[in-house]
Amino acid sequence: MKAPDALTGLTPLHEAQRIVLDAAAPLGLEKVSILDALGRVLGEDVIAERHNPPWDNSAMDGFAVRAEDIAQDHAISKPVTLTVIEDVPAGKMPTQSVGKGQAIRIMTGAPIPKGADTVVKVEDTEHTPESVRVFKPETRGANIRPQGEDVKQGDCIIPKGTRIRSGEAGMLAILAKSFVLVYQRPRVAILSTGDELADLDERFSEEKIINSNSYGIAAAVQEAGGVPILLGIARDTPAALKEKISHGLNADILVLSGGVSMGDYDFTKAVFRDLGAEMNFWKLAIRPGQPLAFGKIQGKLAFGLPGNPVSSMVTFEQLVRPAMLKLSGASSYGRPMLQAEFQEKFSKRNDRRHFLRGVLWREGGVFKVRTTGDQGSGILTSMVKANCLIDIPVDVERIHPGDSVTVQLLSGSAWLEQAAPAPTTGHRPSCC
Repeated sequence: MKAPDALTGLTPLHEAQRIVLDAAAPLGLEKVSILDALGRVLGEDVIAERHNPPWDNSAMDGFAVRAEDIAQDHAISKPVTLTVIEDVPAGKMPTQSVGKGQAIRIMTGAPIPKGADTVVKVEDTEHTPESVRVFKPETRGANIRPQGEDVKQGDCIIPKGTRIRSGEAGMLAILAKSFVLVYQRPRVAILSTGDELADLDERFSEEKIINSNSYGIAAAVQEAGGVPILLGIARDTPAALKEKISHGLNADILVLSGGVSMGDYDFTKAVFRDLGAEMNFWKLAIRPGQPLAFGKIQGKLAFGLPGNPVSSMVTFEQLVRPAMLKLSGASSYGRPMLQAEFQEKFSKRNDRRHFLRGVLWREGGVFKVRTTGDQGSGILTSMVKANCLIDIPVDVERIHPGDSVTVQLLSGSAWLEQAAPAPTTGHRPSCC
Protein backbone atom coordinates (compact mmCIF):
# COMPACT_ATOMS: atom_id res chain seq x y z
CA MET A 1 0.00 0.00 0.00
CA LYS A 2 1.24 3.48 -0.85
CA ALA A 3 1.83 5.57 2.26
CA PRO A 4 -0.22 8.73 2.81
CA ASP A 5 1.31 12.01 1.72
CA ALA A 6 4.23 12.71 4.07
CA LEU A 7 3.28 16.36 4.55
CA THR A 8 -0.47 16.04 5.04
CA GLY A 9 -0.94 12.47 6.28
CA LEU A 10 -3.80 12.16 3.75
CA THR A 11 -4.30 9.28 1.32
CA PRO A 12 -4.92 10.41 -2.30
CA LEU A 13 -8.35 9.37 -3.56
CA HIS A 14 -7.06 7.41 -6.55
CA GLU A 15 -4.87 5.37 -4.20
CA ALA A 16 -7.77 4.80 -1.80
CA GLN A 17 -9.95 3.63 -4.70
CA ARG A 18 -7.27 1.16 -5.79
CA ILE A 19 -6.97 -0.20 -2.24
CA VAL A 20 -10.74 -0.62 -1.90
CA LEU A 21 -11.16 -2.35 -5.27
CA ASP A 22 -8.21 -4.66 -4.60
CA ALA A 23 -9.92 -5.69 -1.35
CA ALA A 24 -13.28 -6.39 -3.03
CA ALA A 25 -14.08 -9.61 -4.88
CA PRO A 26 -17.26 -10.60 -6.74
CA LEU A 27 -19.81 -12.49 -4.67
CA GLY A 28 -21.25 -15.89 -5.58
CA LEU A 29 -23.90 -16.67 -8.17
CA GLU A 30 -27.59 -17.39 -7.85
CA LYS A 31 -30.28 -18.40 -10.33
CA VAL A 32 -33.19 -15.98 -10.72
CA SER A 33 -36.11 -15.61 -13.12
CA ILE A 34 -35.84 -13.03 -15.88
CA LEU A 35 -38.53 -11.00 -14.09
CA ASP A 36 -36.18 -10.70 -11.11
CA ALA A 37 -33.02 -10.18 -13.16
CA LEU A 38 -33.47 -6.51 -14.08
CA GLY A 39 -30.48 -4.50 -12.88
CA ARG A 40 -28.51 -7.61 -11.92
CA VAL A 41 -25.16 -8.58 -13.43
CA LEU A 42 -25.11 -11.70 -15.57
CA GLY A 43 -22.91 -14.48 -14.20
CA GLU A 44 -22.83 -16.61 -17.35
CA ASP A 45 -22.47 -16.23 -21.10
CA VAL A 46 -25.87 -16.52 -22.79
CA ILE A 47 -25.52 -18.67 -25.92
CA ALA A 48 -28.23 -18.84 -28.57
CA GLU A 49 -29.60 -22.37 -28.93
CA ARG A 50 -31.42 -21.51 -32.17
CA HIS A 51 -31.56 -18.81 -34.82
CA ASN A 52 -33.72 -15.72 -34.43
CA PRO A 53 -35.75 -15.47 -36.51
CA PRO A 54 -35.84 -19.26 -36.70
CA TRP A 55 -36.80 -19.17 -40.41
CA ASP A 56 -37.09 -16.64 -43.22
CA ASN A 57 -40.24 -14.63 -42.50
CA SER A 58 -42.26 -11.81 -43.94
CA ALA A 59 -41.54 -8.24 -42.85
CA MET A 60 -44.87 -7.06 -44.29
CA ASP A 61 -48.47 -8.05 -44.78
CA GLY A 62 -48.64 -8.97 -48.46
CA PHE A 63 -48.06 -11.82 -50.90
CA ALA A 64 -45.16 -14.28 -51.13
CA VAL A 65 -44.20 -14.59 -54.80
CA ARG A 66 -41.35 -15.41 -57.18
CA ALA A 67 -39.50 -12.23 -58.20
CA GLU A 68 -39.30 -13.40 -61.83
CA ASP A 69 -43.10 -13.64 -62.00
CA ILE A 70 -43.63 -9.95 -61.16
CA ALA A 71 -40.82 -8.48 -63.26
CA GLN A 72 -42.39 -5.88 -65.56
CA ASP A 73 -41.42 -4.02 -68.66
CA HIS A 74 -41.27 -0.43 -67.40
CA ALA A 75 -42.36 0.85 -70.82
CA ILE A 76 -45.58 -1.14 -70.56
CA SER A 77 -46.14 -1.04 -66.75
CA LYS A 78 -48.86 -3.67 -67.03
CA PRO A 79 -49.94 -5.26 -63.71
CA VAL A 80 -49.23 -8.97 -63.27
CA THR A 81 -52.01 -11.31 -62.17
CA LEU A 82 -51.14 -14.32 -60.00
CA THR A 83 -53.23 -17.15 -58.57
CA VAL A 84 -53.55 -17.16 -54.76
CA ILE A 85 -53.16 -20.74 -53.50
CA GLU A 86 -53.05 -20.32 -49.68
CA ASP A 87 -53.31 -17.91 -46.75
CA VAL A 88 -50.53 -18.03 -44.12
CA PRO A 89 -51.09 -15.99 -40.94
CA ALA A 90 -48.38 -15.45 -38.34
CA GLY A 91 -47.99 -18.55 -36.19
CA LYS A 92 -48.85 -20.98 -39.00
CA MET A 93 -46.46 -22.84 -41.32
CA PRO A 94 -47.27 -22.86 -45.06
CA THR A 95 -48.36 -26.19 -46.50
CA GLN A 96 -47.80 -25.45 -50.18
CA SER A 97 -44.93 -24.27 -52.37
CA VAL A 98 -45.16 -21.26 -54.66
CA GLY A 99 -44.91 -22.23 -58.30
CA LYS A 100 -44.86 -20.26 -61.51
CA GLY A 101 -47.71 -17.74 -61.67
CA GLN A 102 -48.72 -18.37 -58.08
CA ALA A 103 -48.78 -16.38 -54.81
CA ILE A 104 -49.51 -17.03 -51.14
CA ARG A 105 -51.17 -14.41 -48.98
CA ILE A 106 -48.86 -13.87 -45.98
CA MET A 107 -48.95 -11.86 -42.77
CA THR A 108 -46.08 -10.10 -41.00
CA GLY A 109 -43.89 -12.62 -39.17
CA ALA A 110 -45.21 -15.68 -41.02
CA PRO A 111 -42.64 -18.12 -42.51
CA ILE A 112 -41.77 -17.71 -46.19
CA PRO A 113 -43.15 -20.69 -48.16
CA LYS A 114 -40.91 -22.79 -50.36
CA GLY A 115 -40.57 -21.51 -53.90
CA ALA A 116 -41.12 -17.85 -52.92
CA ASP A 117 -38.21 -15.42 -52.76
CA THR A 118 -39.99 -12.06 -52.44
CA VAL A 119 -42.89 -10.44 -50.59
CA VAL A 120 -45.05 -7.85 -52.32
CA LYS A 121 -46.63 -5.31 -49.96
CA VAL A 122 -50.40 -5.54 -49.82
CA GLU A 123 -50.76 -1.84 -50.68
CA ASP A 124 -49.10 -2.48 -54.07
CA THR A 125 -51.79 -4.95 -55.08
CA GLU A 126 -55.46 -5.49 -55.82
CA HIS A 127 -56.68 -8.89 -54.70
CA THR A 128 -59.56 -11.28 -54.35
CA PRO A 129 -59.56 -14.58 -52.44
CA GLU A 130 -58.53 -16.35 -55.64
CA SER A 131 -56.11 -13.92 -57.34
CA VAL A 132 -53.86 -10.90 -56.88
CA ARG A 133 -52.87 -8.15 -59.31
CA VAL A 134 -49.36 -6.82 -58.63
CA PHE A 135 -48.74 -3.24 -59.77
CA LYS A 136 -45.12 -2.82 -58.70
CA PRO A 137 -42.10 -5.05 -59.25
CA GLU A 138 -39.83 -5.90 -56.30
CA THR A 139 -36.22 -7.03 -56.18
CA ARG A 140 -35.50 -10.60 -55.15
CA GLY A 141 -35.51 -10.88 -51.33
CA ALA A 142 -37.57 -7.73 -50.77
CA ASN A 143 -39.53 -7.54 -47.50
CA ILE A 144 -38.08 -10.81 -46.18
CA ARG A 145 -36.32 -11.12 -42.83
CA PRO A 146 -33.71 -13.86 -43.28
CA GLN A 147 -33.20 -16.68 -40.82
CA GLY A 148 -30.70 -15.66 -38.12
CA GLU A 149 -30.80 -11.97 -39.07
CA ASP A 150 -30.93 -11.03 -35.37
CA VAL A 151 -29.31 -14.01 -33.63
CA LYS A 152 -27.34 -16.93 -35.01
CA GLN A 153 -27.37 -20.30 -33.29
CA GLY A 154 -24.20 -20.86 -31.21
CA ASP A 155 -23.31 -17.17 -30.86
CA CYS A 156 -22.69 -15.58 -27.47
CA ILE A 157 -25.50 -13.03 -27.41
CA ILE A 158 -25.09 -11.54 -23.91
CA PRO A 159 -21.66 -11.95 -22.29
CA LYS A 160 -21.01 -12.60 -18.62
CA GLY A 161 -20.66 -9.35 -16.67
CA THR A 162 -23.45 -7.52 -18.52
CA ARG A 163 -25.94 -5.58 -16.38
CA ILE A 164 -29.42 -6.70 -17.42
CA ARG A 165 -31.66 -3.94 -18.77
CA SER A 166 -35.04 -4.21 -20.46
CA GLY A 167 -33.40 -5.03 -23.80
CA GLU A 168 -31.43 -7.92 -22.31
CA ALA A 169 -34.58 -9.16 -20.54
CA GLY A 170 -36.43 -9.25 -23.86
CA MET A 171 -33.55 -11.09 -25.52
CA LEU A 172 -33.46 -13.64 -22.70
CA ALA A 173 -37.14 -14.29 -23.41
CA ILE A 174 -36.47 -14.71 -27.14
CA LEU A 175 -33.76 -17.22 -26.26
CA ALA A 176 -36.19 -19.06 -23.93
CA LYS A 177 -34.00 -18.38 -20.87
CA SER A 178 -36.60 -18.23 -18.11
CA PHE A 179 -33.86 -18.40 -15.43
CA VAL A 180 -30.31 -17.04 -15.52
CA LEU A 181 -27.29 -17.03 -13.26
CA VAL A 182 -26.54 -13.60 -11.80
CA TYR A 183 -24.14 -12.34 -9.15
CA GLN A 184 -25.56 -11.99 -5.68
CA ARG A 185 -26.53 -8.53 -4.52
CA PRO A 186 -24.17 -7.15 -1.86
CA ARG A 187 -25.77 -6.74 1.56
CA VAL A 188 -24.72 -3.47 3.17
CA ALA A 189 -25.13 -2.92 6.91
CA ILE A 190 -25.59 0.78 7.69
CA LEU A 191 -24.91 2.33 11.09
CA SER A 192 -24.99 5.94 12.24
CA THR A 193 -23.22 7.05 15.42
CA GLY A 194 -23.76 9.85 17.91
CA ASP A 195 -25.76 10.72 21.02
CA GLU A 196 -27.02 13.78 19.15
CA LEU A 197 -28.96 11.65 16.64
CA ALA A 198 -32.61 10.67 16.75
CA ASP A 199 -34.34 8.28 14.37
CA LEU A 200 -37.49 9.08 12.42
CA ASP A 201 -39.86 7.17 14.68
CA GLU A 202 -38.42 8.49 17.97
CA ARG A 203 -39.71 11.21 20.24
CA PHE A 204 -36.87 13.69 20.50
CA SER A 205 -36.01 17.05 22.00
CA GLU A 206 -34.78 20.17 20.24
CA GLU A 207 -31.09 19.38 20.76
CA LYS A 208 -31.39 16.20 18.66
CA ILE A 209 -30.59 15.88 14.96
CA ILE A 210 -32.56 13.59 12.65
CA ASN A 211 -30.56 10.59 11.44
CA SER A 212 -30.61 11.40 7.73
CA ASN A 213 -27.38 9.62 6.83
CA SER A 214 -28.72 6.10 7.29
CA TYR A 215 -31.59 6.75 4.89
CA GLY A 216 -29.53 8.61 2.32
CA ILE A 217 -26.94 5.83 2.32
CA ALA A 218 -29.65 3.14 2.19
CA ALA A 219 -31.14 4.79 -0.90
CA ALA A 220 -27.68 4.96 -2.49
CA VAL A 221 -27.16 1.26 -1.72
CA GLN A 222 -30.46 0.36 -3.40
CA GLU A 223 -29.68 2.56 -6.40
CA ALA A 224 -26.35 0.72 -6.79
CA GLY A 225 -28.13 -2.65 -6.73
CA GLY A 226 -27.45 -3.65 -3.13
CA VAL A 227 -29.56 -4.66 -0.15
CA PRO A 228 -29.46 -2.12 2.71
CA ILE A 229 -29.63 -3.36 6.29
CA LEU A 230 -30.34 -0.55 8.76
CA LEU A 231 -28.64 -1.07 12.12
CA GLY A 232 -30.01 2.12 13.62
CA ILE A 233 -27.94 4.46 15.81
CA ALA A 234 -24.97 3.60 18.02
CA ARG A 235 -24.56 5.78 21.10
CA ASP A 236 -21.23 7.41 21.93
CA THR A 237 -19.69 4.63 23.98
CA PRO A 238 -17.19 2.01 22.83
CA ALA A 239 -19.43 -0.80 24.10
CA ALA A 240 -22.52 0.41 22.21
CA LEU A 241 -20.54 0.93 19.04
CA LYS A 242 -18.86 -2.47 19.28
CA GLU A 243 -22.20 -4.23 19.77
CA LYS A 244 -23.82 -2.55 16.75
CA ILE A 245 -20.80 -3.17 14.51
CA SER A 246 -20.76 -6.84 15.51
CA HIS A 247 -24.37 -7.18 14.30
CA GLY A 248 -23.36 -5.67 10.95
CA LEU A 249 -20.61 -8.19 10.27
CA ASN A 250 -23.17 -10.64 8.90
CA ALA A 251 -23.41 -8.39 5.83
CA ASP A 252 -20.92 -8.13 2.97
CA ILE A 253 -20.11 -4.47 3.66
CA LEU A 254 -20.32 -2.39 6.82
CA VAL A 255 -20.87 1.35 6.36
CA LEU A 256 -20.66 3.50 9.47
CA SER A 257 -21.20 7.27 9.38
CA GLY A 258 -19.79 9.59 12.02
CA GLY A 259 -17.26 8.96 14.75
CA VAL A 260 -14.20 8.86 12.48
CA SER A 261 -12.75 12.31 13.21
CA MET A 262 -10.54 13.31 16.16
CA GLY A 263 -13.14 14.34 18.78
CA ASP A 264 -13.29 13.06 22.33
CA TYR A 265 -16.32 10.91 21.49
CA ASP A 266 -15.09 9.52 18.17
CA PHE A 267 -14.46 5.89 19.10
CA THR A 268 -14.62 4.22 15.69
CA LYS A 269 -10.87 3.84 15.26
CA ALA A 270 -10.42 2.14 18.65
CA VAL A 271 -13.43 -0.14 18.22
CA PHE A 272 -12.35 -1.19 14.73
CA ARG A 273 -8.99 -2.22 16.18
CA ASP A 274 -10.62 -4.07 19.09
CA LEU A 275 -12.57 -6.10 16.53
CA GLY A 276 -9.36 -7.06 14.76
CA ALA A 277 -9.70 -4.70 11.84
CA GLU A 278 -6.99 -4.56 9.19
CA MET A 279 -7.13 -0.82 8.50
CA ASN A 280 -5.75 0.66 5.28
CA PHE A 281 -6.32 4.40 5.70
CA TRP A 282 -8.01 6.93 7.99
CA LYS A 283 -7.92 10.22 6.09
CA LEU A 284 -8.45 11.16 2.45
CA ALA A 285 -7.06 14.10 0.51
CA ILE A 286 -10.52 15.19 -0.65
CA ARG A 287 -13.14 17.76 0.27
CA PRO A 288 -15.75 17.12 1.47
CA GLY A 289 -14.88 13.84 3.20
CA GLN A 290 -11.39 14.00 4.71
CA PRO A 291 -12.04 11.82 7.80
CA LEU A 292 -12.70 8.39 6.29
CA ALA A 293 -11.66 4.94 7.46
CA PHE A 294 -11.41 1.76 5.42
CA GLY A 295 -10.29 -1.74 6.21
CA LYS A 296 -11.49 -5.28 6.76
CA ILE A 297 -13.12 -6.63 9.90
CA GLN A 298 -13.35 -10.43 9.98
CA GLY A 299 -12.97 -10.43 6.22
CA LYS A 300 -15.78 -7.92 5.60
CA LEU A 301 -15.25 -4.54 3.95
CA ALA A 302 -15.70 -1.80 6.56
CA PHE A 303 -16.08 1.91 5.80
CA GLY A 304 -16.18 4.69 8.36
CA LEU A 305 -17.69 7.67 6.52
CA PRO A 306 -17.81 11.25 7.78
CA GLY A 307 -20.85 12.33 9.77
CA ASN A 308 -21.71 15.43 7.74
CA PRO A 309 -24.49 14.44 5.30
CA VAL A 310 -22.85 15.72 2.10
CA SER A 311 -19.45 14.31 3.05
CA SER A 312 -21.10 10.96 3.71
CA MET A 313 -22.84 10.90 0.31
CA VAL A 314 -19.83 12.12 -1.68
CA THR A 315 -17.47 9.57 -0.12
CA PHE A 316 -20.06 6.82 -0.64
CA GLU A 317 -20.02 7.70 -4.35
CA GLN A 318 -16.24 7.60 -4.60
CA LEU A 319 -15.48 4.48 -2.56
CA VAL A 320 -18.45 2.43 -1.34
CA ARG A 321 -20.38 2.40 -4.60
CA PRO A 322 -17.38 1.13 -6.67
CA ALA A 323 -16.81 -1.61 -4.07
CA MET A 324 -20.47 -2.63 -4.29
CA LEU A 325 -20.34 -2.77 -8.07
CA LYS A 326 -17.29 -5.01 -8.00
CA LEU A 327 -18.94 -7.33 -5.47
CA SER A 328 -22.04 -7.50 -7.69
CA GLY A 329 -19.98 -8.67 -10.68
CA ALA A 330 -20.01 -5.44 -12.72
CA SER A 331 -17.22 -4.93 -15.25
CA SER A 332 -16.92 -1.17 -14.61
CA TYR A 333 -17.21 0.67 -11.35
CA GLY A 334 -17.40 4.39 -12.05
CA ARG A 335 -20.13 6.85 -12.94
CA PRO A 336 -20.20 8.27 -16.49
CA MET A 337 -17.91 11.29 -16.81
CA LEU A 338 -17.62 14.09 -19.36
CA GLN A 339 -16.08 17.52 -19.86
CA ALA A 340 -18.13 20.67 -19.38
CA GLU A 341 -17.63 24.43 -19.47
CA PHE A 342 -17.54 25.88 -15.95
CA GLN A 343 -19.71 28.97 -15.49
CA GLU A 344 -18.24 30.50 -12.31
CA LYS A 345 -15.07 31.40 -10.47
CA PHE A 346 -13.66 29.00 -7.90
CA SER A 347 -10.48 28.85 -5.86
CA LYS A 348 -8.98 26.42 -3.35
CA ARG A 349 -5.69 25.31 -1.86
CA ASN A 350 -3.65 22.76 -3.79
CA ASP A 351 -3.70 20.08 -1.09
CA ARG A 352 -6.99 18.27 -1.72
CA ARG A 353 -9.22 17.09 -4.53
CA HIS A 354 -12.62 18.82 -4.40
CA PHE A 355 -16.02 17.51 -5.42
CA LEU A 356 -18.44 20.38 -5.97
CA ARG A 357 -22.12 19.64 -6.33
CA GLY A 358 -23.21 20.82 -9.75
CA VAL A 359 -26.00 21.34 -12.24
CA LEU A 360 -25.08 20.18 -15.75
CA TRP A 361 -26.96 21.04 -18.92
CA ARG A 362 -26.42 21.23 -22.67
CA GLU A 363 -26.73 24.51 -24.51
CA GLY A 364 -25.95 25.00 -28.19
CA GLY A 365 -24.28 21.59 -28.34
CA VAL A 366 -21.96 22.45 -25.42
CA PHE A 367 -22.12 20.95 -21.94
CA LYS A 368 -22.14 23.62 -19.26
CA VAL A 369 -22.02 23.30 -15.48
CA ARG A 370 -22.46 25.50 -12.44
CA THR A 371 -22.50 24.75 -8.75
CA THR A 372 -25.71 24.29 -6.80
CA GLY A 373 -24.81 27.23 -4.57
CA ASP A 374 -23.33 27.02 -1.07
CA GLN A 375 -21.06 24.00 -0.87
CA GLY A 376 -20.83 23.38 2.87
CA SER A 377 -20.63 19.72 3.89
CA GLY A 378 -23.78 20.06 6.00
CA ILE A 379 -25.90 21.59 3.23
CA LEU A 380 -27.81 18.55 1.99
CA THR A 381 -29.83 20.65 -0.45
CA SER A 382 -26.63 20.90 -2.50
CA MET A 383 -27.07 17.16 -3.25
CA VAL A 384 -30.81 17.50 -3.80
CA LYS A 385 -30.22 20.10 -6.53
CA ALA A 386 -27.25 18.31 -8.10
CA ASN A 387 -27.21 16.05 -11.13
CA CYS A 388 -23.42 15.80 -11.12
CA LEU A 389 -20.25 16.24 -9.09
CA ILE A 390 -17.60 18.63 -10.41
CA ASP A 391 -14.21 16.97 -9.94
CA ILE A 392 -11.48 19.54 -9.23
CA PRO A 393 -7.97 17.96 -9.15
CA VAL A 394 -5.62 18.41 -6.18
CA ASP A 395 -3.17 20.69 -7.95
CA VAL A 396 -5.76 23.04 -9.50
CA GLU A 397 -6.07 26.24 -7.42
CA ARG A 398 -8.32 28.41 -9.60
CA ILE A 399 -11.04 27.90 -12.19
CA HIS A 400 -12.47 30.69 -14.30
CA PRO A 401 -15.70 30.93 -16.31
CA GLY A 402 -15.26 29.05 -19.58
CA ASP A 403 -12.62 26.64 -18.23
CA SER A 404 -13.14 22.95 -18.96
CA VAL A 405 -13.85 20.75 -15.94
CA THR A 406 -14.55 17.06 -15.42
CA VAL A 407 -18.03 16.18 -14.17
CA GLN A 408 -19.25 12.90 -12.75
CA LEU A 409 -22.89 12.22 -13.57
CA LEU A 410 -25.23 11.34 -10.73
CA SER A 411 -28.42 10.75 -12.69
CA GLY A 412 -29.65 9.30 -15.97
CA SER A 413 -29.17 10.95 -19.36
CA ALA A 414 -32.74 12.10 -20.05
CA TRP A 415 -32.00 15.55 -18.66
CA LEU A 416 -29.42 16.10 -21.42
CA GLU A 417 -32.22 16.93 -23.83
CA GLN A 418 -33.87 19.40 -21.51
CA ALA A 419 -33.55 23.14 -21.84
CA ALA A 420 -30.86 24.87 -19.82
CA PRO A 421 -32.00 25.70 -16.29
CA ALA A 422 -32.46 29.31 -15.37
CA PRO A 423 -29.14 30.53 -13.93
CA THR A 424 -29.06 31.13 -10.21
CA THR A 425 -27.85 34.63 -9.47
CA GLY A 426 -26.14 36.04 -6.43
CA HIS A 427 -24.40 32.86 -5.25
CA ARG A 428 -20.74 32.02 -5.15
CA PRO A 429 -19.22 28.58 -4.56
CA SER A 430 -17.75 28.43 -1.08
CA CYS A 431 -14.86 26.24 -0.02
CA CYS A 432 -16.62 23.30 1.57
